[in-house]
Amino acid sequence: MNTVRTGLLIAALTALFGVVGYLIGGAAGMMIALGVAAVTNLFAYWNADKIVLRMYGAKPLDAASGGEFYRIVEGLAGRAGMPMPKVYLIDNPQPNAFATGRNPSNAAVAATTGLLQRLNRDEVAGVMAHELAHVRNRDTLTMTITATLAGAISMLANFGLFFGGGDNRNNPLGTIGVILMVILAPIAAMLVQMAISRGREFEADAGGAEISGRPDALASALEKIALAAGRIDNVDAERNPATAHMFIINPLHTQSIDGMFSTHPRTVDRVLRLRAMAAAMGLGEDYGAAGEPMLSGAGRRAGPWG
Repeated sequence: MNTVRTGLLIAALTALFGVVGYLIGGAAGMMIALGVAAVTNLFAYWNADKIVLRMYGAKPLDAASGGEFYRIVEGLAGRAGMPMPKVYLIDNPQPNAFATGRNPSNAAVAATTGLLQRLNRDEVAGVMAHELAHVRNRDTLTMTITATLAGAISMLANFGLFFGGGDNRNNPLGTIGVILMVILAPIAAMLVQMAISRGREFEADAGGAEISGRPDALASALEKIALAAGRIDNVDAERNPATAHMFIINPLHTQSIDGMFSTHPRTVDRVLRLRAMAAAMGLGEDYGAAGEPMLSGAGRRAGPWG
């Protein structure tokens, strides 16, 4: 099913490429845009994960440098019966995490230093189990390709400001068409993201709770991340908003008008579902911030993460 969804997504974003190209440069512009889309699709399939990790300055960890964090991911992968993914750390004060890669055998998970500094071990395990659930569900290919293609569509639309114009006979709508596409193409790409992301977050929450065995800890982690993400800037995410849907919690500081384009379900709805799962498992509803953060000291930013 996810393979079909991935194919439909790529087709939809490729069509957007063609529409933007047509409104900027007519039939010739559409053909050029479709050619760019074909090359971008192929490149994104093999390299989108590397692009996203590079965007965020993610540093690879191994068993020696990753310490307890690496061991948590290793243990969760074993519980889930999955290949061990590559593990990355992002030096960013906002607590957050994402997964990427085209399949479970070529997957990577990344967490920020802020996540390890603010969450305890059980909560970190819940978050990383959520990301492994995305990998297991093969969501990561769709999510990563979406980030790459949506960003490319936004860039293509912005080119219209420079290469379109009222006296351009190849542009059927003239300057108005160019301006409309500069505004509407990124929004259209965001709507496609929204359509594929919200349901997948609920599925990954349930899968993560199953892998970690602690839906209560994941619920607590989501609450902490959402609260901190609303107060702490993620500069790299603001520069690359097309990647926002990859994170466990939206890393962007959206205004009220932007809420309609949110790629994530409401945190409160996710927490309620996880609390219900915890109650069904007999774990109770009073899990709080028990336990110390994995990293003590807000200034600790390098070295072994055990």
